[in-house]
Amino acid sequence: MRLGVLGGTFNPVHAGHVRLALEVGEALGLDGVDMIPSARPPHKPGEGVLPFELRAALVELAVEGLPGVRVNRMEASRPGPSYTWDTLTELRRLSPAGSFHFIMGASDLMNLHLWNRGVRLGELANLVVATRDSHGRAEVEGYLARHGEMRCSLEDGGCWRMPSGNELRLVDVPRLDISASSVRERFLAGRSLRCLVPLPVERELARRRAELTAAWT
Repeated sequence: MRLGVLGGTFNPVHAGHVRLALEVGEALGLDGVDMIPSARPPHKPGEGVLPFELRAALVELAVEGLPGVRVNRMEASRPGPSYTWDTLTELRRLSPAGSFHFIMGASDLMNLHLWNRGVRLGELANLVVATRDSHGRAEVEGYLARHGEMRCSLEDGGCWRMPSGNELRLVDVPRLDISASSVRERFLAGRSLRCLVPLPVERELARRRAELTAAWT
């Protein structure tokens, strides 16, 4: 099993998240992609973050009917902050024969050294860095040069090999400049979310407007 792993707060999930999962899954020929909502994001305070079950339910609405993309609620049952290192460790424990591909944006990679054991994530999984038309490749190369502790060896134009044998690979995906914060701002201002979030998510947000307005203000 070759499984993509896309974690996030998903506060709320939007079209960019879903498109990223689909693009990487197709580009790498993965058997599936798990979208894993963070129960307790270590880098964000709880205020303004929707309850885990609601965020997970919205992701389920977003990926309903999409082959190979599913929601994994494993974070709900684990105590403490939702560190990526711990998530990948648990996935490997549950599926020791699996091959995991952790998906992130180029901006996430630029901050990897600030994560909990971030530069060591390649010990647990392949790292997939989303770029657009190779934009960001120079930044990735510069980051890897500055952080020699990752010990990445360039194999071809968009792939590096790590000491674990796992890859760090660039994957070009269409750029959708959508952020959860912009979705929240538009929602609170009463502006249309059409095409920014999947239609079932848009309908659920509208149905729960009073609850979400209270949480996001």
